[in-house]
Amino acid sequence: MHDFEAFLAPAKINLFLHITGQREDGYHLLQTVFRLLDYYDTIYLKTTNTSEIKRVNEIAGVPERNDLCVRAAQLLQKHTGCQLGAEILVDKKIPMGGGLGGGSSDAATVLLALNQRWQLDLPKEELLALGLQLGADVPFFIYGSNAWAEGIGEQLQAISLHDAYYVVLTPNVHVSTAKIFSNNQLTKNTIPKKIAAFSEIAKLSTQNSALGNISGEFTNQLEKVVCSIYPEVKACLDWLKQYGDARMSGSGASVFLEVTDQEVANSIYQQKPKEYFGFVAKGLNQHPFIR
Repeated sequence: MHDFEAFLAPAKINLFLHITGQREDGYHLLQTVFRLLDYYDTIYLKTTNTSEIKRVNEIAGVPERNDLCVRAAQLLQKHTGCQLGAEILVDKKIPMGGGLGGGSSDAATVLLALNQRWQLDLPKEELLALGLQLGADVPFFIYGSNAWAEGIGEQLQAISLHDAYYVVLTPNVHVSTAKIFSNNQLTKNTIPKKIAAFSEIAKLSTQNSALGNISGEFTNQLEKVVCSIYPEVKACLDWLKQYGDARMSGSGASVFLEVTDQEVANSIYQQKPKEYFGFVAKGLNQHPFIR
């Protein structure tokens, strides 16, 4: 790993997810709260004097040309006319396709890190716009703090969240996001909520969990559809729900439970069925890149 520098790419969960409409280009309009977790992929970067961008390790199911990290570096290079290149090594810990934002987070970390390493000094607004070209979740990770999000996920407002721990489980199934969003059972015209309403309810948190209080008014509207199509997700969610108000993140397949105590989180996690991948993470207040 000589000459490589390590950068962390955190996971995220959606504390709730509402669909409020659909744009003419097919993108869905949503409201959500993104929360950063201290569970990471690690991106190793080495700046080179050739203009070549290459990934130096294999990732099962992700050809180099499709890798969001490679595409992020190429986009930044093209946007700025930078003559430098980079070698990228991705150490994946966040499960792929689980609704935890791993690929988007990796891409954001590459943009943030190469902006610095290539000495481009682009302002955050410009990086946010580039991130949006790569995917709707990428801007959140560049934004760098927990956020109330609207639009397709790119209209971000910082939101203050209390300290909490999360038991996160991922059943062994790949959920097709496109299949979920095109399902005719999906509610797509929810009346938009106000950020103040979420903050107010979250402040009334019980000892166990703030999510217990928001569950009636703020839910993940994809959850019911995903559970009806993927019984593995429903079974995983049902198992976790015996301990509290568990819910799905994004379009799945990962589910999570918020608790206020790390020992409680670890105790629940240790009892999980062995077929589920999982971890316990603390909620972060800001992206580790922002120091």
